[in-house]
Amino acid sequence: MKFGIEFVPSDPVLKIAHYAKLAEQQGFDNVWITDHYNNRDVYTTLTVLALSTNSIKIGSGVTNSYTRNPAITASSIGSVNEISGGRAILGLGPGDKATFDAMGIEWVKPLATTRESIQAIKSFFAGEKVSMEGNQVQFCGAKLAFKPGNIPIYMGAQGPKMLELAGEVADGVLINASHPKDFEVAVTQIKKGAEKAGRDPKDIDITAYACFSIDKDPAKAVSAAKVVVAFIVAGSPDLVLERHGIPVEAKAKIGAAIAKGDFGALMGGLVSDEMIEAFAICGTPEACIKRIKDLEAIGVTQVVAGSPIGPNKEKAIKLIGKEIIANF
Repeated sequence: MKFGIEFVPSDPVLKIAHYAKLAEQQGFDNVWITDHYNNRDVYTTLTVLALSTNSIKIGSGVTNSYTRNPAITASSIGSVNEISGGRAILGLGPGDKATFDAMGIEWVKPLATTRESIQAIKSFFAGEKVSMEGNQVQFCGAKLAFKPGNIPIYMGAQGPKMLELAGEVADGVLINASHPKDFEVAVTQIKKGAEKAGRDPKDIDITAYACFSIDKDPAKAVSAAKVVVAFIVAGSPDLVLERHGIPVEAKAKIGAAIAKGDFGALMGGLVSDEMIEAFAICGTPEACIKRIKDLEAIGVTQVVAGSPIGPNKEKAIKLIGKEIIANF
């Protein structure tokens, strides 16, 4: 089992660098930085992390091919790889339609766009001149002036077709989920894609990119996770809610509270214990270890501690290192 940690660059970059260095000291394998236009730039942040750490791998968690051309992505992560001494990972996914709507970007054919982008990026990594006439991605002899090398590509994936594609073309897959029930479905699709491409499914790093909240006081851990879980519930397909026995109508109530900014209602009872159980790795170190072992048994090979990490981020990072990573 490998362990990663996610940071959202809504915080100042030097603060994130402090957390990343602390995570490295605690034995984390990977640090992932989210990529959204309204936060600090992902590659600037990764560059600072590259200069602030020595051994931890650093990656985009995740970027997309709508806001950034694949050639620019290859150049950017290739530069980070060079600066970090070969520690970069590219996390790439189809992106978030709501974000693209706000930016005036049309979200079309995400499956084809992701497949073709990865094909082009691998060629750029190899130092090749790229000419392709894809349905969504076209190049006419583009070539980088340097060779980034063999940078692992992890796909952010949720739906069955995206998971299958990850099994076909990616080194790893980042799945926004925390519960074994969700991974029973996901692992099947990833294996299907791997076998279709003649690959060994064991070569793919299956990653639980989880809402994570740890504290020795379980009530504090749950309280810290509630707002993040509320957003997960509001954005979950009905099928996923039904899988966990959560009433579909709860999604509308939570979505309305989020739209009004009524976070008191979320904290006061709209987010149930069943939702926390379904959509977060949450509680004491012992509770988190139990869930991680359940995920490992299903086939998960990396757990990423995503937002909020815990009620106190620094304390939570140390707690994960001493009580969880050491246990594995």
